[in-house]
Amino acid sequence: MINLSIPKKIRNYIPQELQIEWKNLEPLFNELLERPINDVIELEQWLKDKSELEAALEEDFAWRYIRMSCDTANEELVKNFQYFATEIEPKISPVANLLNQKFNGSPFIEELDHDKYFVYIRAIRKALEIYREENVELLTQLQVSQQKYQGITGAMSVTIKGQEYTLEQAANFIKDTDRSVRQQAWETVQQRRLVDKDDLNILFDELIGKRHQVALNAGFENYRDYMFQALGRFDYTPKECYEFHEAIEKKIVPILREQAEKRAELLNIDVLKPWDMDVSTTGKAALKPFKNGDELIEKTIACFNAIDPKLGQMLLIMKANQLFDVESRKGKAPGGYNYPLAETGAPFIFMNSANSFRDLTTMVHEGGHAIHTFLTANLELNDFKHCPSEVAELASMSMELISMDNWDIYFDNEEDLIRAKKEQLADVLKTLPWVAVIDQFQHWIYTNPGHNATDREEAFKQIYTRFGSGFSNWEGLEKEFGNIWQKQLHLFEVPFYYIEYAIAQLGAIAIWKNYKENPQKALQQYLDALALGYTKPINEIYETAGIKFDFSLDYIDQLASFVKEELEKLN
Repeated sequence: MINLSIPKKIRNYIPQELQIEWKNLEPLFNELLERPINDVIELEQWLKDKSELEAALEEDFAWRYIRMSCDTANEELVKNFQYFATEIEPKISPVANLLNQKFNGSPFIEELDHDKYFVYIRAIRKALEIYREENVELLTQLQVSQQKYQGITGAMSVTIKGQEYTLEQAANFIKDTDRSVRQQAWETVQQRRLVDKDDLNILFDELIGKRHQVALNAGFENYRDYMFQALGRFDYTPKECYEFHEAIEKKIVPILREQAEKRAELLNIDVLKPWDMDVSTTGKAALKPFKNGDELIEKTIACFNAIDPKLGQMLLIMKANQLFDVESRKGKAPGGYNYPLAETGAPFIFMNSANSFRDLTTMVHEGGHAIHTFLTANLELNDFKHCPSEVAELASMSMELISMDNWDIYFDNEEDLIRAKKEQLADVLKTLPWVAVIDQFQHWIYTNPGHNATDREEAFKQIYTRFGSGFSNWEGLEKEFGNIWQKQLHLFEVPFYYIEYAIAQLGAIAIWKNYKENPQKALQQYLDALALGYTKPINEIYETAGIKFDFSLDYIDQLASFVKEELEKLN
């Protein structure tokens, strides 16, 4: 009998049943601040005790966020989240900075194992460099304001054919083989988004103003430059991001334009409109890989089990411990995520399934993140598990491709299976220009902080046009065209977190290329890389995975050609 329980970690430093209130936390932080450290052994013990406290706080915050996003209309859950954001976090922030100073000032820091602690020490020193006390209140305000996006978008629904749907559910109609049905559905969704356009613009203006002030307070010219430091981007610069955008424009956009021309031909349409981009060119109804959320979870466990039984068991443990909320419903926040539970050592998967093919790829994507959480659960320090997004997204995007060999679990016939693989590979390429659009848009937003909503819309249109505008014709749809950016949650909630998807997408293609040549070796390299957490620099983690940390023109060209060849094999 397989044991599916998650053993509660024994706390060695903090009380087993610690109530997360400042009166209980303050003595613990003070003890850490005042504790004498007489040698390197005591320094390492101090780090472990500090890590234990941080993990407990992270998990408490995680549950507040998860519960709120599962039910954005529940005021009690929103208040619980806001309590932590306004009453706990602002008090922790200055103390955490003092603890960083204490660690950085220890004479025993040089005696720590350099290989083990290099990345950690580098991050602490960067955090000390950009910390400003006047930013504590601003960052608290941002934490609260950012969540308003969930409340506004979570309440969005539309009525189609007399029935109410969330926007995620309504997206299924945009894949309908009847062009008039998908056009009406697309227009209905866009009109609903436009209802809240002004409110979201007001919210975004507020976020930009506060973010710019945070940057100025920390001695930066703009928020873009501040965030490159805050996100610990030690391995590339804004200049390289622009070069990456250009490489995508040169190497990926032409392939997608060619595919769009083929799409128009197969659909027998002279001019492709935005509602023509998701329908199958086979003339068949949209793929239905599962019937409901429970079946999606069951099939994904079976799929991961077929890759490696250890991976299947990880998802089985999550199911047994109710660590999934996958179905779309009104009042639920948009999007999907895998939230690591720092103390438990397992994650929670949240998504908005509407029984579509896209939900399958979202599930295996978040499943990749989940595997990463399990593999790093027992790393010595909590901070060792805090991977940069270029590594975290490598875990998820690689799993989307690795899992394809077992997608027959979701599809009963060969024809649907081939269709699914073709759609997935087309999506892999489509991801790159959209990431370039959002990333370049963010560079523009934060290096032009004095802009207004009209300027912003104009800038977005120009950038989106440069990267193909979704490869459809937007004539007569100017309002909708300028408002597409508002659907991107990352812009509101996690600024500058997006270029990582493109970097990781290239890495995932390279891992998949290796996997097709030698599945066992490539899978082991992938798992070995994930198990490192963030104990090595990004380039070394990528090397462990058997790939290069590279987003040059030549590398993009090489990997795009490989995907294109694989697509042609499926025809």
